[in-house]
Amino acid sequence: MVEELVAAGVALASAGAVYLMAAARVVKQYERGVVLRLGRLTDEVREPGFNMIIPGIDRMRKVNMQIVTMPVPAQEGITRDNVTVRVDAVVYFKVVDAADAVVRVEDYRFAVSQMAQTSLRSIIGKSELDDLLSNREKLNQGLELMMDSPAIGWGVSVDRVEIKDVSLPETMKRSMARQAEATRDRRARVINADAELQASKKLAEAAAAMSDQPAALQLRLLQTVVAVAAEKNSTLVLPFPVELLRFLERSGLQAQAQTAQAEAETERARATGPAAPAAPATAPAPAPAPVENGAADGELPLLEDLPEAENLS
Repeated sequence: MVEELVAAGVALASAGAVYLMAAARVVKQYERGVVLRLGRLTDEVREPGFNMIIPGIDRMRKVNMQIVTMPVPAQEGITRDNVTVRVDAVVYFKVVDAADAVVRVEDYRFAVSQMAQTSLRSIIGKSELDDLLSNREKLNQGLELMMDSPAIGWGVSVDRVEIKDVSLPETMKRSMARQAEATRDRRARVINADAELQASKKLAEAAAAMSDQPAALQLRLLQTVVAVAAEKNSTLVLPFPVELLRFLERSGLQAQAQTAQAEAETERARATGPAAPAAPATAPAPAPAPVENGAADGELPLLEDLPEAENLS
């Protein structure tokens, strides 16, 4: 009798242990337990820790509540400015309602992945290439809004979406490289032109200052000679100021003009000479002397035949 009681007690304990092992469930801290009793959802979501269910009647599904990092496969599309690109992204999401994640969608991970791909292709078609390359924050926010609206009904919250890489065709890369090179070249030329303009203004100010003091030009020439000689060159290049050449040219032209003017005045004085005194208006004209010694008409008279000159003094 006692042996039967002991055997019954052992069997009961074994059955209780088996039942306990079949009914016991441990939910981790980052999980929540969703119990389906005879296929129907119970109102209570099991919290982390030790939980009991009815074996054979209840079925528990554990849902991870951590943030999930899901890469989105690269999607190829055409931008609004007709450029073919290949874009991939990454999605960060988490489950906020374990019951909805189990009941409302068959596989919430697959659903989020497919929604991310379609949203990414849609955002590519609505954007331009410059936005994909430089304005990604705005596109990330647009992707997050597009995905969060339907996902919230699945008990899933999209934390953020990031575009990782934008792949361009080789021809587009070469075109962009040429454009960047042309932009850099233009910027370099503009900077060089500005430098030349500023340098010309400073040189004009220096020239104006040196024009007031002619000795400053000679001092500047000597400084240049000293600077060139300090390089220990075998050949010394002596710069000659252009202004000095112009000054010498102007001096030579002025001297030639003065010389020509002096010669012209001298020739004019020689040509005019001292003026002879005019005869008085009342003096009678001398009568022609008679022709003597057989002088014929039309012949010049001899010197001794001329009358004596009057004394006008």
